[in-house]
Amino acid sequence: MTAEQTTKTEKMSGARIFLECLRKEGVDKIFGYPGGSILHIYDELYKCDYIKHYLVRHEQAAIHAAEGYARITGKPGVAIVTSGPGACNAVTGIANAYYDSYPLVVFTGQVDSKLIGNDAFQEADIVGVTRTCCKHNYLVKNVSDLPRVIKESFHIARTGKPGPVVVSLPKDVLTSVREFKYPDKVDLAGYNPNYEGHPIQCRRALKLLCEAKNPVIISGGGVIHSDAWQEIRELAQKLRIPVATTLMGIGTYPRGDELSLGMLGMHGTYWANQAVSNCDVLFAVGTRFNDRITGCLKRFCKDAKVIHVDVDPCSISKNVHVDIPIVGDAKNVINLMLNEFNTEKYSYNLEERNAWVNQVNSWKVNVGLKAIKDGKMSPQDVIEAICRKTKDKDAIIATEVGQHQMWTAQLYKFSKPRQLITSGGLGTMGFGFPAAMGAQIAAPEKLVFNIAGDGSIQMNIQELMTCVDYKIPVKIAVINNGYLGMVRQWQEKLFDKHYSQTPITSPDYVKLAEAYGILGIRIEKEEDIDSAIDRAIAYDGPVIMDFVVEPFEMVYPWVLAGRPLNEVLLSNETEVGE
Repeated sequence: MTAEQTTKTEKMSGARIFLECLRKEGVDKIFGYPGGSILHIYDELYKCDYIKHYLVRHEQAAIHAAEGYARITGKPGVAIVTSGPGACNAVTGIANAYYDSYPLVVFTGQVDSKLIGNDAFQEADIVGVTRTCCKHNYLVKNVSDLPRVIKESFHIARTGKPGPVVVSLPKDVLTSVREFKYPDKVDLAGYNPNYEGHPIQCRRALKLLCEAKNPVIISGGGVIHSDAWQEIRELAQKLRIPVATTLMGIGTYPRGDELSLGMLGMHGTYWANQAVSNCDVLFAVGTRFNDRITGCLKRFCKDAKVIHVDVDPCSISKNVHVDIPIVGDAKNVINLMLNEFNTEKYSYNLEERNAWVNQVNSWKVNVGLKAIKDGKMSPQDVIEAICRKTKDKDAIIATEVGQHQMWTAQLYKFSKPRQLITSGGLGTMGFGFPAAMGAQIAAPEKLVFNIAGDGSIQMNIQELMTCVDYKIPVKIAVINNGYLGMVRQWQEKLFDKHYSQTPITSPDYVKLAEAYGILGIRIEKEEDIDSAIDRAIAYDGPVIMDFVVEPFEMVYPWVLAGRPLNEVLLSNETEVGE
């Protein structure tokens, strides 16, 4: 079936209408796994030449791969799974995209409409299951509604605060025949995101920033969604305001710049946390103030005025009291503020601002990032080597979740947005590898690394076969410390070293690689790190590198849960704070 063979008035099955709707939305890549309730779609895919389907080995991986694709392209990722267990396996991926605000459209099969509610084979109420972890969901009850529902789903996923939309497709809807016509527009009563930002609020915010002595900008993931990083950089430099990023905002301000504070929060830089704790005006853009960046809420910026810009009105004053709320798209709001500043009606005290920048820079000592040297490689050395070897290659770095994730956020010198792919809000182990696959498919010309822990990588390691089948050359660096590292770290500090169920064994990754038909490398000595990475980069295909590292390394700085940001553990022996 080619695109030219269809017309607006042709009668089609629901399954073929489904594919035609995807074509209308510009979808040419989908990730999925077939099953009984969606076989009619897969039969149409067999005849389809304008959509490439990637068969994963687990439904969770399909959703993560679609999200990795969305993170690189900015377009909604698309996944399709069958009913019942297939749909349930997709829920973790859906929730991950929801908490990190990335656009997905996930199609799930469903039993015949007449069987819904009868405990039919492979029936699950996926609409009910996903109600709290997606932006919106649909159960399509009539094939005539299918084009409208798909049009609305893509619109909802990519507008306002992006997120996943779930569409449940009963089997009889896919077999019913109707005339195909795709709607020209979307009309959703009550859904009308505000992108502009109120001019008076923007002027109030600019005035307050100019009057401030010790201002700080927090740049969150919303800055990436709105493509507003250039505007953030211009505003910071014109007003000489230091910039901290959230984990999801990494890359929106270049590391190494005089005004860069790096990441703030639980494992953020000491100086970022000190700057935020001592600021008098906080300008937060595109962040929901997750507890990992605020620490103790009662003491977070307790003496500062807070300006919060977000396209989602529900995020404003939800966790942190806001003095000047601005509902709107970050790019539009900051452009408005820049244009207003350029009228020369505003000025700030340059001497005071320079003194604040000097104060912030005086805190920039490399505390808490030194590695244990106990005869084994340090994980920090591995991550710094990956940075050194890839920084000039415009590489994409995906991570799993755990200690290696925080070391990557701390040590890799990210300078661009959409360069780091990591699970923030949900903290999903097993996310990074399939997300890296999706990113590699979105950007086949780029080098893609997945930095993983030995716990996380085993959660979706079966996707090695997907990489082999589709020649996806992702490079995997396993930071193998023999533990569920971050959980062990908490047990060491907070549970009297009771390492309950955190030691974890791994397969022989070299032999495993051989079984999959890819390159495997085991690295046990520091002097072999660089050559192993060079070999992996040069290899034309997927690679798994097993870096056997110091097992008891800790991630510092560390703000313990519930503590304020300025009470920081810098090492096992050193704590600073009030």
